[in-house]
Amino acid sequence: MDAEEDEIVRTSPDAARIRAALGERSIVLVGLMGAGKSAIGRLLGQALDLPFLDADKEIETVSRMTIPELFEAYGEPEFRSLERRVIARILKGGPLVLATGGGAFMNDRTRRAIDRCGVSIWLSAPLDLLMERVGRKQNRPLLKTADPRKTMEKLMADRYPVYALADIEVESRDVRKDAMADEVLKALSRHLGVNVSEGVS
Repeated sequence: MDAEEDEIVRTSPDAARIRAALGERSIVLVGLMGAGKSAIGRLLGQALDLPFLDADKEIETVSRMTIPELFEAYGEPEFRSLERRVIARILKGGPLVLATGGGAFMNDRTRRAIDRCGVSIWLSAPLDLLMERVGRKQNRPLLKTADPRKTMEKLMADRYPVYALADIEVESRDVRKDAMADEVLKALSRHLGVNVSEGVS
Protein backbone atom coordinates (compact mmCIF):
# COMPACT_ATOMS: atom_id res chain seq x y z
CA MET A 1 0.00 0.00 0.00
CA ASP A 2 1.70 3.25 -1.07
CA ALA A 3 1.33 6.64 0.61
CA GLU A 4 -1.37 7.84 -1.80
CA GLU A 5 -3.46 4.69 -1.36
CA ASP A 6 -3.02 4.91 2.40
CA GLU A 7 -4.35 8.48 2.39
CA ILE A 8 -7.40 7.40 0.37
CA VAL A 9 -8.12 4.67 2.91
CA ARG A 10 -7.79 7.02 5.85
CA THR A 11 -10.31 9.46 4.45
CA SER A 12 -12.73 6.94 2.97
CA PRO A 13 -16.38 7.23 4.08
CA ASP A 14 -16.47 3.46 4.57
CA ALA A 15 -13.61 3.53 7.09
CA ALA A 16 -15.23 6.46 8.90
CA ARG A 17 -18.54 4.58 9.17
CA ILE A 18 -16.81 1.52 10.61
CA ARG A 19 -14.97 3.64 13.18
CA ALA A 20 -18.22 5.35 14.14
CA ALA A 21 -19.98 2.00 14.59
CA LEU A 22 -17.11 0.73 16.75
CA GLY A 23 -17.33 3.72 19.06
CA GLU A 24 -14.85 3.22 21.90
CA ARG A 25 -14.50 -0.52 21.25
CA SER A 26 -11.30 -2.09 19.94
CA ILE A 27 -10.84 -4.72 17.24
CA VAL A 28 -9.22 -7.77 18.83
CA LEU A 29 -7.72 -10.50 16.66
CA VAL A 30 -7.54 -14.01 18.13
CA GLY A 31 -6.33 -17.32 16.78
CA LEU A 32 -3.40 -19.69 16.71
CA MET A 33 0.20 -18.78 15.97
CA GLY A 34 0.67 -18.41 12.22
CA ALA A 35 -2.91 -17.27 11.55
CA GLY A 36 -1.69 -13.83 10.49
CA LYS A 37 -3.00 -11.73 13.38
CA SER A 38 -0.12 -9.26 13.48
CA ALA A 39 0.19 -8.79 9.73
CA ILE A 40 -3.56 -8.40 9.21
CA GLY A 41 -3.95 -6.30 12.34
CA ARG A 42 -1.36 -3.81 11.13
CA LEU A 43 -3.24 -3.40 7.83
CA LEU A 44 -6.57 -3.02 9.63
CA GLY A 45 -5.08 -0.26 11.74
CA GLN A 46 -3.85 1.53 8.63
CA ALA A 47 -7.18 1.11 6.85
CA LEU A 48 -9.21 2.46 9.77
CA ASP A 49 -6.68 5.03 11.00
CA LEU A 50 -6.53 3.30 14.38
CA PRO A 51 -3.43 2.47 16.46
CA PHE A 52 -2.18 -1.10 16.13
CA LEU A 53 -0.63 -3.02 19.02
CA ASP A 54 0.72 -6.56 19.24
CA ALA A 55 0.09 -7.95 22.74
CA ASP A 56 3.21 -10.13 22.66
CA LYS A 57 5.39 -7.12 21.77
CA GLU A 58 3.82 -5.14 24.60
CA ILE A 59 4.49 -8.01 27.02
CA GLU A 60 8.13 -8.12 25.91
CA THR A 61 8.44 -4.37 26.39
CA VAL A 62 6.92 -4.48 29.88
CA SER A 63 8.99 -7.47 31.02
CA ARG A 64 12.17 -6.63 29.10
CA MET A 65 12.29 -10.29 28.14
CA THR A 66 11.32 -12.20 25.01
CA ILE A 67 8.31 -14.52 25.05
CA PRO A 68 10.56 -17.64 24.95
CA GLU A 69 12.62 -16.22 27.83
CA LEU A 70 9.46 -15.61 29.88
CA PHE A 71 8.27 -19.18 29.30
CA GLU A 72 11.70 -20.51 30.23
CA ALA A 73 12.08 -18.41 33.38
CA TYR A 74 8.55 -18.42 34.80
CA GLY A 75 6.53 -21.10 33.03
CA GLU A 76 3.27 -20.77 31.14
CA PRO A 77 0.92 -20.00 34.10
CA GLU A 78 2.92 -16.92 35.15
CA PHE A 79 3.20 -15.82 31.53
CA ARG A 80 -0.59 -16.08 31.10
CA SER A 81 -1.15 -13.99 34.21
CA LEU A 82 1.12 -11.25 32.86
CA GLU A 83 -0.55 -11.51 29.45
CA ARG A 84 -4.00 -11.05 31.01
CA ARG A 85 -2.92 -7.91 32.88
CA VAL A 86 -1.23 -6.37 29.84
CA ILE A 87 -4.24 -6.99 27.57
CA ALA A 88 -6.64 -5.55 30.16
CA ARG A 89 -4.52 -2.39 30.33
CA ILE A 90 -4.31 -2.09 26.54
CA LEU A 91 -8.07 -2.45 26.11
CA LYS A 92 -8.70 0.44 28.49
CA GLY A 93 -6.88 2.70 26.02
CA GLY A 94 -9.04 1.88 22.98
CA PRO A 95 -10.25 2.16 20.35
CA LEU A 96 -7.39 0.37 18.60
CA VAL A 97 -6.54 -2.83 16.76
CA LEU A 98 -4.97 -5.51 18.97
CA ALA A 99 -3.35 -8.77 17.90
CA THR A 100 -3.31 -11.25 20.79
CA GLY A 101 -1.15 -14.28 21.43
CA GLY A 102 -2.58 -17.69 20.66
CA GLY A 103 -3.41 -18.56 24.27
CA ALA A 104 -4.83 -15.21 25.36
CA PHE A 105 -8.46 -15.88 24.39
CA MET A 106 -8.38 -19.15 26.36
CA ASN A 107 -8.32 -17.18 29.60
CA ASP A 108 -11.88 -16.60 30.82
CA ARG A 109 -11.11 -13.23 32.39
CA THR A 110 -9.35 -12.04 29.22
CA ARG A 111 -12.31 -13.17 27.10
CA ARG A 112 -14.68 -11.20 29.31
CA ALA A 113 -12.47 -8.11 29.05
CA ILE A 114 -12.38 -8.44 25.27
CA ASP A 115 -16.15 -8.89 25.18
CA ARG A 116 -16.67 -5.73 27.24
CA CYS A 117 -14.20 -3.54 25.37
CA GLY A 118 -13.95 -4.91 21.86
CA VAL A 119 -15.13 -6.87 18.86
CA SER A 120 -13.27 -10.18 18.65
CA ILE A 121 -12.29 -11.62 15.27
CA TRP A 122 -11.03 -15.19 15.02
CA LEU A 123 -8.62 -15.80 12.16
CA SER A 124 -9.11 -19.53 11.70
CA ALA A 125 -6.68 -21.47 9.52
CA PRO A 126 -6.06 -25.05 8.35
CA LEU A 127 -3.22 -27.07 9.85
CA ASP A 128 -0.99 -27.12 6.75
CA LEU A 129 -1.05 -23.35 6.39
CA LEU A 130 -0.25 -22.84 10.08
CA MET A 131 2.67 -25.27 9.97
CA GLU A 132 4.07 -23.67 6.84
CA ARG A 133 4.03 -20.24 8.49
CA VAL A 134 5.30 -21.17 11.95
CA GLY A 135 8.13 -23.16 10.39
CA ARG A 136 9.71 -19.89 9.30
CA LYS A 137 10.27 -18.77 12.90
CA GLN A 138 12.01 -20.37 15.86
CA ASN A 139 10.35 -18.30 18.61
CA ARG A 140 7.37 -20.57 19.32
CA PRO A 141 7.80 -22.00 22.85
CA LEU A 142 4.73 -24.25 22.65
CA LEU A 143 6.15 -25.98 19.56
CA LYS A 144 9.48 -26.92 21.16
CA THR A 145 8.39 -30.55 21.11
CA ALA A 146 9.44 -33.78 19.41
CA ASP A 147 6.47 -33.56 17.03
CA PRO A 148 5.44 -29.91 16.41
CA ARG A 149 2.71 -30.92 13.95
CA LYS A 150 1.06 -33.19 16.49
CA THR A 151 1.35 -30.41 19.08
CA MET A 152 -0.34 -27.98 16.70
CA GLU A 153 -3.14 -30.49 16.05
CA LYS A 154 -3.75 -30.72 19.81
CA LEU A 155 -3.74 -26.93 20.13
CA MET A 156 -6.34 -26.75 17.37
CA ALA A 157 -8.51 -29.39 19.05
CA ASP A 158 -8.28 -27.63 22.42
CA ARG A 159 -8.56 -24.03 21.29
CA TYR A 160 -10.80 -23.91 18.22
CA PRO A 161 -14.01 -24.52 20.23
CA VAL A 162 -13.07 -21.53 22.43
CA TYR A 163 -11.99 -19.33 19.52
CA ALA A 164 -15.43 -20.06 18.06
CA LEU A 165 -16.87 -17.88 20.85
CA ALA A 166 -15.42 -14.83 19.06
CA ASP A 167 -17.86 -12.36 17.53
CA ILE A 168 -16.61 -12.98 13.98
CA GLU A 169 -14.73 -15.79 12.21
CA VAL A 170 -12.71 -15.23 9.04
CA GLU A 171 -10.68 -18.05 7.50
CA SER A 172 -7.05 -17.10 7.03
CA ARG A 173 -5.95 -18.19 3.56
CA ASP A 174 -2.75 -18.17 1.54
CA VAL A 175 -3.54 -14.97 -0.35
CA ARG A 176 -2.10 -11.46 -0.34
CA LYS A 177 -2.22 -9.78 3.05
CA ASP A 178 -4.17 -6.79 1.75
CA ALA A 179 -6.80 -9.13 0.27
CA MET A 180 -7.11 -10.90 3.64
CA ALA A 181 -7.40 -7.57 5.45
CA ASP A 182 -10.16 -6.54 3.08
CA GLU A 183 -12.08 -9.76 3.83
CA VAL A 184 -11.77 -9.08 7.55
CA LEU A 185 -12.95 -5.49 7.14
CA LYS A 186 -15.97 -6.62 5.15
CA ALA A 187 -16.84 -9.23 7.80
CA LEU A 188 -16.45 -6.58 10.49
CA SER A 189 -18.67 -4.14 8.63
CA ARG A 190 -21.38 -6.81 8.25
CA HIS A 191 -21.18 -7.56 11.97
CA LEU A 192 -21.51 -3.86 12.79
CA GLY A 193 -24.36 -3.37 10.33
CA VAL A 194 -22.34 -0.95 8.21
CA ASN A 195 -22.86 -0.91 4.45
CA VAL A 196 -19.59 -0.52 2.61
CA SER A 197 -19.58 0.61 -0.99
CA GLU A 198 -16.29 -1.04 -2.01
CA GLY A 199 -13.08 -2.57 -0.67
CA VAL A 200 -12.01 -0.63 2.38
CA SER A 201 -8.31 -1.36 2.03
